Amino acid sequence: MTNSIAEIGGAKTILAVGTNTTAAHPIIALQMKNAVRNGAKLVVINPKEVDLCQHAHLFLQNRPGTDIPLLMAMARVIIEEGLYDAAFVEQRCEGYAEFEQSLYDFSLTEVAELSGVAEEKIVAAARLYAKNTPSSILYCMGITQHVHGTRNVLAIANLAMLTGNIGKPSSGVNPLRGQNNVQGACDMGSLPDVFPGYQKVADMTARLKFEQAWNVSLNPVPGLTHTEIFDGLYSGRIRSLYLIGENPVLSEANASHAIEAMKRCEFMVVQDIFLSETAELADVVLPAASFAEKDGTFTNTERRVQRVRKAISSEEEIKPDWWITAELARRLGGKGFDYTVPAEIFEEMAPLVPSYSGISYKRLDQGGIQWPCPDEKHGGTLFLHKDRFATASGRGRFTALNSPETAEKVDDEFPLVLTTDRSLFHFHGTMTRRVFGLNVLSKAEKLIMHPDDAALYHIEDGEKVRVVSRRAAVEVEVRISADCKPGIVSMSFHFSETPTNMLTCGEVDPIAKTPTTKVCAVRIEKIKSVEVH
Repeated sequence: MTNSIAEIGGAKTILAVGTNTTAAHPIIALQMKNAVRNGAKLVVINPKEVDLCQHAHLFLQNRPGTDIPLLMAMARVIIEEGLYDAAFVEQRCEGYAEFEQSLYDFSLTEVAELSGVAEEKIVAAARLYAKNTPSSILYCMGITQHVHGTRNVLAIANLAMLTGNIGKPSSGVNPLRGQNNVQGACDMGSLPDVFPGYQKVADMTARLKFEQAWNVSLNPVPGLTHTEIFDGLYSGRIRSLYLIGENPVLSEANASHAIEAMKRCEFMVVQDIFLSETAELADVVLPAASFAEKDGTFTNTERRVQRVRKAISSEEEIKPDWWITAELARRLGGKGFDYTVPAEIFEEMAPLVPSYSGISYKRLDQGGIQWPCPDEKHGGTLFLHKDRFATASGRGRFTALNSPETAEKVDDEFPLVLTTDRSLFHFHGTMTRRVFGLNVLSKAEKLIMHPDDAALYHIEDGEKVRVVSRRAAVEVEVRISADCKPGIVSMSFHFSETPTNMLTCGEVDPIAKTPTTKVCAVRIEKIKSVEVH
């Protein structure tokens, strides 16, 4: 997030795009609801009428995959009505002329027809976001999990820069991270092309710094992304896999491809706190400690680094992730892994990562600190880009965009669009499905279907049907609801008994390599009952 969670309460307009916040990020949703109670205006853009819509002043229910034209049409309204922040654009940004020219491809009439959102709603949302400031944008995987996910994010950034709603309190572009330490994992280099602190492996200066610190020679070639690894396993290019805290049997798009890839793997190790569906495929399972059984730090979605302290003791064979990794390295002959406590790892990392350089366990004992924090006297950073952007020029770059094609199109054989969502009661299902109370609240998958579609297919509420995509088929019970528009159906992906991601599309964003799970063409088949004589 460019801004802090607490700042949401100070926003006068909140634009929530592709996020079911009350289900996926309920604590942040509380901040949004409090802001609305205090007079803020909430605009929700989502293909599904999520719970957040009850608190919204405007709800734009767009068709899945139409976020770019919708956001670009809003930008065009803002420019044509003279609502953009001309001084901010002139002083802080670049690439505006080309961006403005690209907006002529997004007429209100055409965008309304494409997205399914009425022209007057697009205009009202644009005016509210531009005029009732400060305005904050929050988004989640409804934006990123598309074949054009990176461009979706750039469209959001365009809107924020155009109105000067970035680099200021209670504004910004705020992606909501899925798990509590996703931000921290990325910060520490759990990406194929960067060292800790997002320092590029291909950058000679950055590489030399880490080589000298670690006394090793480092490969300048970026590694493979998550989805590319499964492709490599499938083709035989990759022969072994070490998988930590991941359950792709449930969570991976086009899961049948991932499962077959793992079955082809010559040697597979899974490190996890439970024997997950994926762990059952492994040759070796390494039992890891849960968050309550170890010391360390988490960095949350607002860039806040916080201490984690061991609360309970684990059984002897269960070890923290850092210990397992270091022990494997030592047994393989690696040098420099003689850590005794996680604080020693943090002390080694911080001087190498400018945004963490001023953070220490001693300081964290007094409370969390938001990076960047360049030195010990720095108090942390509430919001980013106050004076300059993280570009070579220091200016924010506008991006000219076109209206993209979706990864999958409906046709006569697959006439409906399936989009995926999360439940309040489950995350992926690896952990939460083991909690009795949560299974009482949400014990089985449901297919959300509009009453018009249910009537068209002669389906009754509670009936079990077969959902068929171009990749697989699953059986699921139907819940008839107007939450989805006609032609759109929705499922979550928490239940191994109904593996939704067997259906979803494996096409990826060409830049981020994020899979397309939000647009999947399907058909619904009735299940014939078998008479017993």
